[in-house]
Amino acid sequence: MSKLNAGAFEFVPGRAFVLPQKSQTPPSKPPLERPLQTEAPPPAPTITLNIGGGSNSPAAPKPAPAPAPAPAPALTTAPQSKPALPPSVSASTAPSQSSSPAPPTNKVFSTERAKTDTTSIAKEVQAVADQEVLKDLFGDVKEHLNIVFIGHVDAGKSTLGGNLLYISGGVDKRTMEKYEKEAKEAGRETWYLSWALDSTPQERSKGKTVEVGRAYFETSSRRYTILDAPGHKTYVPSMISGAAQADVAILVISARKGEFETGFERGGQTREHVMLVKTAGVSKVVVVINKMDDPTVNWDKGRYNEIKDKLTPFVKSAGFNPKTDVTFIPVSAYTGQNLKDRVAKSICSWNDGPSFLEHMDHMPMVDRKVNAPLMMPVSEKYKDMGAIIVGKIESGHIRKGDSLTLMPNKSIVEVAAIYNEMEEEVPSAICGDNVRVRLRGVEDEDISPGFVLTSPKSPVRAVRRFEAQLAILEHKNIICAGYSAVMHVHTLSEEVTLPALLHYFDKATGRKSKKPPQFAKKGQKIVALIETTLPICVERFVDYPQLGRFTLRDEGRTIAIGKITKLHDDRVDEVTEGMAHVSVAA
Repeated sequence: MSKLNAGAFEFVPGRAFVLPQKSQTPPSKPPLERPLQTEAPPPAPTITLNIGGGSNSPAAPKPAPAPAPAPAPALTTAPQSKPALPPSVSASTAPSQSSSPAPPTNKVFSTERAKTDTTSIAKEVQAVADQEVLKDLFGDVKEHLNIVFIGHVDAGKSTLGGNLLYISGGVDKRTMEKYEKEAKEAGRETWYLSWALDSTPQERSKGKTVEVGRAYFETSSRRYTILDAPGHKTYVPSMISGAAQADVAILVISARKGEFETGFERGGQTREHVMLVKTAGVSKVVVVINKMDDPTVNWDKGRYNEIKDKLTPFVKSAGFNPKTDVTFIPVSAYTGQNLKDRVAKSICSWNDGPSFLEHMDHMPMVDRKVNAPLMMPVSEKYKDMGAIIVGKIESGHIRKGDSLTLMPNKSIVEVAAIYNEMEEEVPSAICGDNVRVRLRGVEDEDISPGFVLTSPKSPVRAVRRFEAQLAILEHKNIICAGYSAVMHVHTLSEEVTLPALLHYFDKATGRKSKKPPQFAKKGQKIVALIETTLPICVERFVDYPQLGRFTLRDEGRTIAIGKITKLHDDRVDEVTEGMAHVSVAA
């Protein structure tokens, strides 16, 4: 103590203040040091100095002589008034003060408090709100998934869908027996399962799906809408409109010798379909390796692994993560093996994975934007006691009696009725549902596929010009300014022109060029200005991915995929057109 300030007073309970006397001999014991801390000290709102030892250590020996007893009682109360103490007060008073617990402080940073930061709270509130909205609309309801069957022609997509409907109870036994009898009479005995989805005479006679077939079935835990896409390259536009309404893609591969190779090689539809569903916004792919019961395969593990090893790198290059987004399941769609119940070990001893429906029931659910503004692209329309539109609700929710806007015509319409997949009238529907909506206030002639039913408070944008990033996949010649192609965005197909190429991306650095390129060729990424004749309903990719991603097709091939980065407003053009015929009289 005396080394710090030789002239400082010392205070010991029971003694008076006295001047310290210098002693020639050093103290017998050195001052006690602070003990090593083996655990974190409790947090405190203020910093306290404890010089000379721990709080529980005895006082250091003092060289001061015995003080007079008279003033001692008056000075023993000094520890109660902290301002009266000098800064070099000994720690011997600490035991009397430490008996009372320290007041709790709110300035402690811990993992418990880290869980309650702003972002976490916002996410939690959002999740609770979404659950509340769901319960208000439906009560406790099964989750709903839209699945699209894609793959090369004759891979067994319609047969797989038909058998799923049969084993889940979506189609009764009597109907299936009727289809079987009719197929036998037509000489198409093995096609009867596909007739549950291929309903037109043209599709049944040729065995090719032309339009996207729709069906609905339920399991014990989820509801499913099947979208059976055509596999023939002539009907790829129909396949794109089906993929735009899907959450999960089922890529059906034929394991039969020669059929997989035909579909996967250049010119086969397997490659193009995988690229198109990724562009359409599908995040998960289930690769169903079909026809495993074929005599050329006979549930051979070598053939299964060969197909898996060839497909994995390609699916990865399309943008899917093979570990989290892709699952391979061997099945036989015609016999129904490994669809609902797992295949018997006597038939396939090497497969330990779940059956197809087991996997679908337990796969992670896709994210639903329940609280976002309503967006429902129209995929079909027809007249039945008023205009009826068909489509998938991409965001928000809809109720009977709602007043909505049909873009891009800006028609104010009223929801007269909502029908679910089973043609039953329901009071409301939610994001992810495929529904039919009867509208009041508009004629069916004024509606086209590609229109969007939207909320009047925040309607979807309708523009003629926008900027987009394009990745050129395949093209024989170079692409210059003035190039025209057909754009497929959500359920809309529209002819577009590229009036200007704005930038190209350097492959080495990934940066945009300052000067616009003269042309673009296969393998390049560019930013282009895209123009349409009439306004179309699109959004920026960052705001609404489903309405901001598109494909460009020309001459029956997919030329490029792209995403919209900037929208050019048409309001100036509208004002100019409106003022064109105005004349001012003097």
